[in-house]
Amino acid sequence: MSNLDQAKLEALQRQLVGNIGGAVGLLMAYIGDQAGVYKVLEETGPCTSSELARKSKIDTRYLSEWLCSNAALGYIDYDEKTNRFFLTPEQAAIFCKEGEQTCMQGFFQAIVSQFETCDKAVETFISGKGREWGEHSSCLFCGTDRFFRPGYEANLLSNWIPSLDGIDKRLKIGGKIADIGCGHGSSTRLLAQNYPNTEVFGYDFHGPSIELASQLAKDEGLDNVVFLKSDAKNISQTGFDLACIFDALHDMGDPVGVSKRIHNILVDDGIFMVVEPISGDSLSENLNLLSGIFYGISTTICVPTSRAQEVGLCLGAQAGQMKLTEVLKEGNFSSVRRVSENATNMVLEAKK
Repeated sequence: MSNLDQAKLEALQRQLVGNIGGAVGLLMAYIGDQAGVYKVLEETGPCTSSELARKSKIDTRYLSEWLCSNAALGYIDYDEKTNRFFLTPEQAAIFCKEGEQTCMQGFFQAIVSQFETCDKAVETFISGKGREWGEHSSCLFCGTDRFFRPGYEANLLSNWIPSLDGIDKRLKIGGKIADIGCGHGSSTRLLAQNYPNTEVFGYDFHGPSIELASQLAKDEGLDNVVFLKSDAKNISQTGFDLACIFDALHDMGDPVGVSKRIHNILVDDGIFMVVEPISGDSLSENLNLLSGIFYGISTTICVPTSRAQEVGLCLGAQAGQMKLTEVLKEGNFSSVRRVSENATNMVLEAKK
């Protein structure tokens, strides 16, 4: 221990204390979301712990401790003079504005799901075996949809589809879309709503997700969308103008084989849109906080999911445009270009 650089040690310790605070805070945020406390606090305005306990029907002593933790972490504010807690508009945007891009609760829920089944994650990590998507906590499926849905609502129809060569105009007249790896179908239903003259098919290999997606489409009165349980390599329908995979190509065991199948089910001038996490092509480009989060998620979710499938290529959530382009070209697509991006995603257009 005598060769330790004390300054570097203390700096790392400070960083880790911050990370521990974030981990505890994430759990507190998840509890507050599931118990509905943030929403009640926003609706009530400044209030004492006792007042909030009565309105939220939460045990006063537990709630008092939760409020103190949130205030200490900066998730809510506290007025010492009145002994009241409250949410600023910015705090409310992050912790209780469901459906808005600012809301982080879906992301928190997905992360908590990994702690919920951490023993299985450790077992998988040590064994090197795959872990099927369906083996995760259902908390992951709900959290994933909650997190991604606002981003799709903000970008899919206004930025991503218009960036593709001629597709928007074609789909407005009437066409055929395949949304592959659709999960709960948020992106699929958005496409069906925006293009009523187009047939939209949502595919996923996870049966419970397809069942929920079908029910949600029925509840919304959508008659131009169909959800089918199928892995990406065995889609039986053909003649698609557009095929999409949102944040899921890297999870697939055989993305090259998937690309070949998609190439075959598209019409001659059809387009394959691939939305993937933003990433550089080398580790040195990805030594940042966001990539660190994506690599971590990839360790317990993405790579094990891929390894549990045929081939098990294990692209990972930070594959980068160069590797993804290589995969798509091996899948028989002759042209691949990045057509859009934002802080968390890049959009690739692949043509025959």
